[in-house]
Amino acid sequence: MSWRNWGGTASCEPTVLARPETEADLRELVASSVDAGDTVRIVGSGHSFTGLVPTDDVLLSLERFTGVVAVDRDAEEVTVRAGTTLATLNRELADHGLAMANLGDIDRQTIAGAVGTGTHGTGLDFGTLSSQVVGCRLVTADGSVHELDADGDSTLFEAARVSLGALGVLSTVTLSVVPAYDLRLRREARPLDAVLTDVDRYHTDHDQWEFFWFPHTDTALVKTYDRKPAGTGDPGTGRFDTLGDRVENAAWETICRVGTHAPVTAPTGAKLAAATLSDKTEVGPSYEVFANAREVRFSEMEYGVPADEVVPVVRRIRAIADGDRHVQFPVEVRFVGGDQPLLSPAHARDSAFVAVHTYHRKAYREYFDRCEAVFREFGGRPHWGKLHTADAATLAERYPRWDAFQSVRRELDPDGAFLNEHLRDVFGVE
Repeated sequence: MSWRNWGGTASCEPTVLARPETEADLRELVASSVDAGDTVRIVGSGHSFTGLVPTDDVLLSLERFTGVVAVDRDAEEVTVRAGTTLATLNRELADHGLAMANLGDIDRQTIAGAVGTGTHGTGLDFGTLSSQVVGCRLVTADGSVHELDADGDSTLFEAARVSLGALGVLSTVTLSVVPAYDLRLRREARPLDAVLTDVDRYHTDHDQWEFFWFPHTDTALVKTYDRKPAGTGDPGTGRFDTLGDRVENAAWETICRVGTHAPVTAPTGAKLAAATLSDKTEVGPSYEVFANAREVRFSEMEYGVPADEVVPVVRRIRAIADGDRHVQFPVEVRFVGGDQPLLSPAHARDSAFVAVHTYHRKAYREYFDRCEAVFREFGGRPHWGKLHTADAATLAERYPRWDAFQSVRRELDPDGAFLNEHLRDVFGVE
């Protein structure tokens, strides 16, 4: 049997592909696999680009361990099984008049995958999605279950909120949620230099915002989000601009394919895409507005740098991209408030996350290596689910509580049953 991730950057052929349906199944599978000396890795929707998942031994899929366990409207909390996708959870929350406080720009990840890798949306008033976790159940190497929350062992809880699957298997996750709300999304094309000049104004004037810059052009697409009472939009419109998403994805796929077969046309393709941008304002339920349809496959690297360094970082990345005629995918910039999970890329500092991409059929290494050098120069921390080459020595310098996480990891998994080759490099384990 074989497994391959969404972006085509990671694959494996595990000896066993297990699909547990209950927590008892999870416990038995983990305990028996560890007793047999096997490595256990966990997979959700396969939207991580790094080597977090691959194993030759036991691959544990959460695709059948799904569903909402409990909704507490008074406490504004929801408990959900770890394999549940964000899209499924969002619909369930909407039925209860609730919503997640913030989301990223796709909703196909599982809850465990999203929180376990430090996935984020945008807005300095919001941390990573992991910061919305108020409790969880963690199945560890001996098959036991640890019920964790902020009232218990705070170090263990903060380690578990972003764990890369290195501590065990998340069973259920309890999230803090909010009353349902709408978002007003404004898309506006502006010169990149003007956007960089107005960074502070965007932070002040809008609840959340982000921008995309198109290489080989002066054009940035700015997206601002402002919160409105639920029901402000038209409830009959369905998902946010579904037809427009399909058309844009099809056109972008064509541009990328042409740019791959004839690299000399890549800058022209980027300019064409930028030239078709139009200003647009729409309002809808938060979870529909946040989520985009990403049908064009790509490879991605993303680093979080100090938020106040975003302007020089973007300018350096612009020089690299503009100097490479093979580059055509936009550079994405989002903002995340400092939070507390030990391995959150936004741990204890407000961050600007800068992401670079290539079409999935194109080589990415040279371009990404040059960008990564800039990110590291500015103290960047990699998004755990995006491509990077950071090793344990580098990461230990970036994370103030790196040693605390390592201590928890060694205590819960002394034999490294949850470590594959990639995680051994990340944690410096021989």
